[in-house]
Amino acid sequence: MTLSGRHGTQHEITVAAAAGSVYRLLADVRQWPHVFPPTVHVDRLEGDERTERIRIWATANGVVKNWISRRDLFPEELRIAFRQEVSAAPIASMGGEWIIGTTGDGQSRVRLVHDYEAVSPEEVAWIEETVDRNSRAELEALRTHLEAARAGEELAFSFEDTVEVDGGAQDVYDFIDRADLWPERLPHVAKVKLVREPDGVQTLEMDTRAHGATHTTKSYRVPLPNHCLAYKQVTLPSLLSVHTGCWTVAPRDGGVTVSSQHTVVLDAGNIAPVLGEDAAVSDARKHVQDALSGNSRVTLEHAKQYAEARRR
Repeated sequence: MTLSGRHGTQHEITVAAAAGSVYRLLADVRQWPHVFPPTVHVDRLEGDERTERIRIWATANGVVKNWISRRDLFPEELRIAFRQEVSAAPIASMGGEWIIGTTGDGQSRVRLVHDYEAVSPEEVAWIEETVDRNSRAELEALRTHLEAARAGEELAFSFEDTVEVDGGAQDVYDFIDRADLWPERLPHVAKVKLVREPDGVQTLEMDTRAHGATHTTKSYRVPLPNHCLAYKQVTLPSLLSVHTGCWTVAPRDGGVTVSSQHTVVLDAGNIAPVLGEDAAVSDARKHVQDALSGNSRVTLEHAKQYAEARRR
């Protein structure tokens, strides 16, 4: 392998939030898919309050890459160091730091530092462009999320729908995994394009019917152990700025419990144009949950029927 030499970048932003709040958000990788646009899913493999190993799936110039990183956390210094253990080509190695400082006026200064090597000199420009795009997107999303939270806007929320199935876990999971068959299996799905990558990651483009109209969405789906399928929607309806979720199939006595979990963040600027000038955040929350839960329940019920018929 020919390396191209070490390169470095630095990005920073000012956030109207306490430094401790910034640190806590960055330290909790479970929140990253809900905050950072490039992050599709994060799996915490092991760790404690000081060090951890995580696997990250994130987009890089429109392609989902995944890698394993070690993170060292320094809460007293408001600093988090990271280093990729296994990098994804064309990156040969990468690491860096999140560094948080105070400005003295109740705001925080956040710096994101990267250093990296490319597999070949020809790949340096691609990596630099990707790091620059993702770093800017992550810092801006971090600022938006924390400032909305400080303002008390209840834009982010989670909910879950669950059914009990007297069938096999693999049959239920296969129904959810085979989204390419949904147009013939689910009444609200008009068209699907499903692409599976060699590493298992799926790109799902889907047209769904609702209230006489057809809506197109695009999601990245990540298969996980124990019959779990996590996803992040990247083409969103106008009321949402974030939508992540997970399908989970858990064995129980004689059958399985199947859950569809959603975490969403509302786009506050689109509430009035979509729902009317008098609509409040609470109205938008109900509208979104009703719509997403409605589709989830239809899918869960059809998965139940499929698996129970297979058992019979």
